[in-house]
Amino acid sequence: MAILIALTMSLTWAPQAFSAELVPPGNRNAKQPDIPGASTRRTQATKSTFDAKYERIRDLIADDAKLRGKIVSVSKLYKIDPIHIVGALVGEHTYNVDAYDRLQTYYVKAISYAGERFRFEHGGESVVEFVERPEFEVCKEFSASAKLWGCREEVWEAEFRGKKVSGKSFPDDRFGAVFFQPFYAGQTFGLGQLNPLTALTHTDRVNKVSRLRKLDAGNASEVYKAIMDPDSTLAYMAATIVDSIENYRDIAGFDISGNPGLTATLYNIGSPARRAEVLAAENKSRKSRGQKLKLPSENYYGWLVNTHEDELRAIIER
Repeated sequence: MAILIALTMSLTWAPQAFSAELVPPGNRNAKQPDIPGASTRRTQATKSTFDAKYERIRDLIADDAKLRGKIVSVSKLYKIDPIHIVGALVGEHTYNVDAYDRLQTYYVKAISYAGERFRFEHGGESVVEFVERPEFEVCKEFSASAKLWGCREEVWEAEFRGKKVSGKSFPDDRFGAVFFQPFYAGQTFGLGQLNPLTALTHTDRVNKVSRLRKLDAGNASEVYKAIMDPDSTLAYMAATIVDSIENYRDIAGFDISGNPGLTATLYNIGSPARRAEVLAAENKSRKSRGQKLKLPSENYYGWLVNTHEDELRAIIER
């Protein structure tokens, strides 16, 4: 199993020697894909609607010149179109949370998290201790944060998820939900609604590009402060988006940089490398049968972003 994971990781992170096909703007689906029931229930519980939530986040961005300026600045730094960050913000605040907070509120919340004392753990075992288990030995060859945490997620899926190991049972859930959300499963934080594991995964890129201090899984309060602070959370959002674009280019052979609905979809569902591998394998099979290649496709969340792309571009280009 360790050899299989190592092979999978080496394939995942090695750029392929083919040119990427540009995915055109717009949606591949004529109708919006189904919205998950959990998102619908959350919205109904607040006596709101998706349309109302979309309008709130749209207006928050439109009315806050400081926020727009930060989005444009960080996009230039990471060499992406700012529509990608706007799309992720719109998707998160339409389907996962509601845009009640203003920018200053997030700064205040970030400071409050810095003083808290908690750790990333499950069943009394910290994640720092957990990844020292022998099953994770295969990951020690990776030093870059994206590869290291990506490998650890693969090991979790293969060796621990929903299984009993050394007398201890582990939940049938994502690594990030089990170890990195100490308040309740599924919780994300800040303007960009980031998961702590996502921030840890991209800390090397953010350190290199934005010169922000690297995050450590042993210091949970600093991780939460980073994803709550708008000045850093936007950098982590950009790094996450760049990672998705690179994975689809290098693994699946598609340039998704011109389609904000696709980057928003991947921001929503995560695991871009694994999804790019699945698409690459499917297209390899289709090509061998003489069939047309399958293009990446947006989910319900990305569909909304592409549908409103012109309106959102007009806001960010003010």
